[in-house]
Amino acid sequence: MGWFSLFLGKTTMMVLSPRPLSFVYCILVIIISLTKTSSEIISVKYCNPSEYSGNYTTNSTYHTNLNTLLSNLTSNTETNNYNGFYNVSYGQNTNKVYAIGLCRGDVKRDNCHSCLNNAIVNLTQYCPNQKEAYAWYDDETCLLYYSDRLIYGVLIIEPWDYSWDGENEMVVDAVQFNRSLINLMDSLITRAALGDSSRKYATSSVVGPNNHQTIYGLVQCRPDLSGTDCSGCLNESMLALPGCCNNMKGARILRPSCILRYGTNTLFYDPEADAPPPAPSNNNTSSQGNSNVLKVALAVALPVVVVVLLLSFIIIYLRVRKPKQSFEAQEDDYEIQTADSLQFDFDAIQEATNDFSDANKLGQGGFGIVYRGRLSNGQEIAVKRLSRDSGQGDIEFKNEVLLVAKLQHRNLVRLLGFSIQRKERLLVYEFVPNKSLDHFIFDPTEKRQLDWESRYKIIGGIARGIVYLHEDSRLRIIHRDLKASNILLDEEMNPKISDFGMARLFDVDQTQGETNKVVGTYGYMAPEYALCGQYSVKSDVFSFGVLVLEIVSGRKRSSIRHGENVEDLLSFAWRNWRAGTVANIVDSTLTNVSETEIMRCIHIGLLCIQENVADRPTMGAIILMHNNNSVSLAVPSEPPSSVDSKDRFLPDMQSWEHNSDPTRSRESTNTSAPISVNEASISELFPR
Repeated sequence: MGWFSLFLGKTTMMVLSPRPLSFVYCILVIIISLTKTSSEIISVKYCNPSEYSGNYTTNSTYHTNLNTLLSNLTSNTETNNYNGFYNVSYGQNTNKVYAIGLCRGDVKRDNCHSCLNNAIVNLTQYCPNQKEAYAWYDDETCLLYYSDRLIYGVLIIEPWDYSWDGENEMVVDAVQFNRSLINLMDSLITRAALGDSSRKYATSSVVGPNNHQTIYGLVQCRPDLSGTDCSGCLNESMLALPGCCNNMKGARILRPSCILRYGTNTLFYDPEADAPPPAPSNNNTSSQGNSNVLKVALAVALPVVVVVLLLSFIIIYLRVRKPKQSFEAQEDDYEIQTADSLQFDFDAIQEATNDFSDANKLGQGGFGIVYRGRLSNGQEIAVKRLSRDSGQGDIEFKNEVLLVAKLQHRNLVRLLGFSIQRKERLLVYEFVPNKSLDHFIFDPTEKRQLDWESRYKIIGGIARGIVYLHEDSRLRIIHRDLKASNILLDEEMNPKISDFGMARLFDVDQTQGETNKVVGTYGYMAPEYALCGQYSVKSDVFSFGVLVLEIVSGRKRSSIRHGENVEDLLSFAWRNWRAGTVANIVDSTLTNVSETEIMRCIHIGLLCIQENVADRPTMGAIILMHNNNSVSLAVPSEPPSSVDSKDRFLPDMQSWEHNSDPTRSRESTNTSAPISVNEASISELFPR
């Protein structure tokens, strides 16, 4: 497991800190805790957590719909159907409201309803006039989440929060304790992810170090999520533990989609509740009644079905005979059109971009132009307007909408929606203000804004985003066009991977694919992909290795000059690493750098660009190498010859390259490079 070793030894895991509570909110919490019962205390709450929903006006249609929806949230009270989960929606178009209620798996129905009702009253008071809010309530008894966007079936892992149990005690034997905790949580995550659509919940306990301490564990996901999303959410929480709760005797991490908790002092859950909900009972009377109803229904419905089938055949016949027009909605578009919550009105986007004016133009590539825009609610967006005459337009559109809309990670650019009106194909992304990575690292002036701490953080963020694509998203996704111009930087210089028009889906157990058309950017392409069209997760690993070397050196792959000669960055880095002159690789503008981190990043980059696919590490292993200096690294082999590669697939050319828009199924370990081979420990300053 990639996250298992994160608990062992010291780690420099970088996690996104939860939003700090304001002074006013702290005072409110104290007042509430003194004046209300324990069943009315909010554990954690966020108003407009996505920062995109905005506010509503008091007594507006949205306000009325929200009140109506919340008042009916727990109306489904049939005993046999109770599973502690509620999903409702109410209203139309922009005034439609969605809500989810979830109670912890061991909470009885009456207590669940009481918790949710208290949450409804208090959360709307805490977040007045805000369209989106969520809270874990009453010591994690229940979760309430409402929004103006579709949230059912959507993995939402941020914002998140954490707390410690008891007196904030720390364990004595941290290594053995963490080993026991990891084993416990691994089994619980597996069990919860295997749950069905009624419940994804698991509890258990293990005896801790020296057989004198019991560790209790509880995990739960919203049951509307897939098993992969459930596992991904809980694994994100496990990865966050070293940064927030390292060696604590008890802690909990709360996310909009899942909860993870452990403790040693007391048993905090009901062990009798960890069983599937009872199946509905059957009796002869109800069976007979159902049989009679079925007969009547068949008698009425059969003629209707016949008429519908005849009409369907006629419609299909007419459609087959009708010639298809360019950019007409195709088969896959039907699935897109059902996602009403993602569809933007074309006129609204046209107004937001000032009729796609040149003044708002951010960039242009082979698939179209990207514009900056501002919606009527003040939200800034980036709009990719796909070119009508691009042979790849439809393909990119389907890829990005169907794949990216469901990707939720802090290191991926978020797709907000789309428009397919007036024969236009528009993609609407979040606006990322600080342009792309190449704007900084390759510019002599701008690169000075990126000190080593920022570059090290960027490398780690890119790695986490790729791990999510490869291991933690719904399906394994190969990006195929990772490069500096496709890494965007937000206001805090956090990296966000963009541009998924060339991405490819893999099945959970699929390891390699082939294509007749090689797309991407040759400088970042793995040799097996550029020459043979074979791509896999290791293709992205190769591209990541090139990126790492560019970030460390501040140079493009083909920009190392010796007089009139130009040397490829990969061979330049390899030659200096072998010669022990790694200082030549490092960007000369960097000062006060960590020699250990610099050396480690160069070493990781060289491991990623090895010609043999099997020798390259997985991204999960790279995360471990990046965050844990105690892990020894394997000796890399020489990267593919840049001269030979250029002769074979054209010098410095790009295939379907375009500018960036502003916007753990786990792989078999037998394809990973060993990460504990002690042939060239990172503690050595230079390779032998």
